[in-house]
Amino acid sequence: MVSGAAGEKSFGEMFANWSMRLKEAAEPAGVEFTLVGQGADAVNSDLDELRLALEAAPKTSTEPLWLVLIGHGTFDGKLAKLNLRGPDLSANDLAEWLKPFKRPLAIINCTSCSAPFLDRLKGPDRIVISATKSGSEKNFARFGSYFTSGIGDVAADLDKDGQVSLLEAFLKAAKDAQSYYLEQGRLATEHALLDDNGDGLGSRAEWFRGVRAVKKANGNAEIDGLRAHQLHLVRSELEKRFTPEQRAERDRLEMALNRHRERKQRLKEDVYYAQLESIVIQIAKIYEQVETGAKGKDTGNEETTAN
Repeated sequence: MVSGAAGEKSFGEMFANWSMRLKEAAEPAGVEFTLVGQGADAVNSDLDELRLALEAAPKTSTEPLWLVLIGHGTFDGKLAKLNLRGPDLSANDLAEWLKPFKRPLAIINCTSCSAPFLDRLKGPDRIVISATKSGSEKNFARFGSYFTSGIGDVAADLDKDGQVSLLEAFLKAAKDAQSYYLEQGRLATEHALLDDNGDGLGSRAEWFRGVRAVKKANGNAEIDGLRAHQLHLVRSELEKRFTPEQRAERDRLEMALNRHRERKQRLKEDVYYAQLESIVIQIAKIYEQVETGAKGKDTGNEETTAN
């Protein structure tokens, strides 16, 4: 977690509160929590501390690396930045430092002017969230408050599986942020976006019905939200029982299932349902293995056709 320069005491107290919420959610779940910023003045700048932390982080893993940015953002029409004590963090800096990572990445930028980070950080197996829909939304963003409080809140669990996914936390935070402006009778100055299909365009929270998107940024893109719904900072007791291999295979099959559903109108009905059944049976076998403690990797003899 990166906490930017506060500027004023009230913001400093706010950022410290948000950081503590995330730490309190992460630590009981066995998640390693690292905070950059807020500490006493050190030899290195906050920018260098972040760079060093990313250099030290494992580059390959089945486990995702979460990077949460809070504070004040800026955008000069070309480059978006997070204000830090000392040199600021630019989207270009972060894009360069993340190049070596070959593991799932979840980057949540809770600052104003954060939307340009989506296009700069997009990529395979990356979920990028911004508090704003453009770099021109420059007023202080409250998305971070609702995100850090919602990530461990069972009220955000839309599909009632006993855990809050990154998608569910995004949807609740975006909804709560919009409710704040309505209750205050103020014009909303932030509209959060989520991109997890790699196109860098992002999707708005109101484009979802439950956890499924009913709208996408353009006609050629895949829908957003599928991968984000597979990441959980705090896992349920059942989810904890998955081996890394079982979880990776389950996630692959779920993505194949969702892609197959997108093709429904282009397939004959009998072909569609035959292939659908094949994928669903393979997913069910993985859950059976987990629930019975079986170690086998075989999820069925049929090839998944919706690759």
